[in-house]
Amino acid sequence: MYGKAFAPEYQGALTTLSVNSSLTDVLAAGTEQLRAAERAGKPGEAARSGLAVAEAHRRLGRVEEADRAWKASYRAARRAGDVAAMAWALWSGGTLARQRGAFRLARRLLQLAADLGERGGDIVVRGYSLAGLAETGRIQGDYEAVGRLHEQLLAEARRRGEARHTVWALEGIAQMHRNTGDYDAAYALFEESAEIAARADDRRGHAWALRGLADVVSVRDGDTERALELLSEAETTCRAMRLSSALAYNHKMRGNVLYRAGRYAEARALYEQALAEFREMSEPRGEALSRLGLAKSLARLGRDRAETAAELSELAGTLERIGLRHARKMVARAYDELGIPDAGLVEARPTAEVAR
Repeated sequence: MYGKAFAPEYQGALTTLSVNSSLTDVLAAGTEQLRAAERAGKPGEAARSGLAVAEAHRRLGRVEEADRAWKASYRAARRAGDVAAMAWALWSGGTLARQRGAFRLARRLLQLAADLGERGGDIVVRGYSLAGLAETGRIQGDYEAVGRLHEQLLAEARRRGEARHTVWALEGIAQMHRNTGDYDAAYALFEESAEIAARADDRRGHAWALRGLADVVSVRDGDTERALELLSEAETTCRAMRLSSALAYNHKMRGNVLYRAGRYAEARALYEQALAEFREMSEPRGEALSRLGLAKSLARLGRDRAETAAELSELAGTLERIGLRHARKMVARAYDELGIPDAGLVEARPTAEVAR
């Protein structure tokens, strides 16, 4: 039903690169082709090669380099009059903006990318851009608005037999089920996405699916060791492909699993590691969520209650500024869980473990 996964963001002379190519290899090849295109005065090829450079930098956590690269790709595409290449550059920029927690900018760039993709006749970049809009809304907790879009994109991906996008959509829908407490549905969807990704040789998608399975196994079944095994398997892929952001989220999830098991000192170490990784790549969402896990772990290990309360209050403001809809509920749950007065925060309800 599904063909082998491919990476449409590797274009022009880089189409031979695999979806599983090491990001350092992608960056080296992309930079070489970009320079060759610039020397030859071929802005169209420079735009396509520059896109791969931008994506490699982004996934390696090199935010400033990624920002410069996608903008240069867009300028080259505009000089070449290549509307589809302009759309791909905007998609990269929108994805980077979401990674940095700039959700308003992400939505604007991704909508422009979708519009240009349609105008340029590139249904793939249009689909990727709509998927980016859906993921942005999901991360912010706007499930009602983006749930139908996820389902629509899943149906389209299944119809085309496009494994990578099918895996993405399944994982997004699974995450929404997990966040609203339907763990059985979440597990089934994560399991399906893992199976499709494995058959299609989509190692990145498989790693994210394993992370989702580990989360559900931990929170639903209390099976700490199985969850840690799944995360270790995913970490092997993240390291091999140099997936810096995915690796940091893997470490944060390992902290979550250990925290749930009452292994607070181990959880603290993982949250500290993830926090350092997110700070290095300037990813505020992951940083704030790691700080929340770290604050809870430290509280369990005897930290002063007033210090914990002050940090939770600060985190509530930070998460809200980032634009996460569930921020107040997440922090309110922490207050309640730790037995600290909630400082006027709303009563907690089952809430999101933001995926990526």
